[in-house]
Amino acid sequence: MPASKEDYGHHISQKFNAELEDIRTHFLEMGGLVEKQVTDAIHALLDADSALAIVVQADDKKINSMEKNLDDELVKVLARRQPAASDLRMIIAISKAIIDLERIGDEAAKIARYAQVLCEEGESPRGYVETRHIGNQIRVMLHDTLDAFARLDVQQALRVMQSDREVDLEYKTATRALMTYMMEDPRYIARVLNVMWVLRSLERIGDHARNVAEQLVYLVQGTDVRHISDEALKKRIDGQA
Repeated sequence: MPASKEDYGHHISQKFNAELEDIRTHFLEMGGLVEKQVTDAIHALLDADSALAIVVQADDKKINSMEKNLDDELVKVLARRQPAASDLRMIIAISKAIIDLERIGDEAAKIARYAQVLCEEGESPRGYVETRHIGNQIRVMLHDTLDAFARLDVQQALRVMQSDREVDLEYKTATRALMTYMMEDPRYIARVLNVMWVLRSLERIGDHARNVAEQLVYLVQGTDVRHISDEALKKRIDGQA
């Protein structure tokens, strides 16, 4: 049975209510930090800001710590409360989603490392236009995913899943263009490869954002939508299934 916001606010134990709300709050706080890390990593690259790149890498430890603390909270609730129905789905969904958030943080740190290297090399190489475009798509995806989680908005989560397919196509197109450029001018192979690794990290962030969106659908509807077909996804977005 689909869940609603009200399902997460009514229990005999007020302490249980507080524990569940704390978990949701801490999850969204972690998501907010991850979103900032991704934004800062992209800015560090495009603005040639080596100092910001260093900060992003250092702050990855905060994300790792938040994941561990949230995981501990989830284990304690499972042990003490033995939750059922929608509460159990929330715990399962968040326990999986925080893994994806942590991995997004890892990818942001990778982008920051490549940004630092590219800053030191000087002139901006080819591929920055594609990086800016895909980076903007990724930031919107991640923001919309977290917003959908905060509001339990299944339709928005489904639209995020659809957006990931668009990002995958953009990534493949950009990769082909950069491969062609490297073959035409081998002098820039090393630098363009670094940009391609950045694009790969952005594409992976999109995959993880999609995974979080999938967990939101599971949380609210109790339905596993992993590996859903394009046709089935469109029907869900249109409200036909």
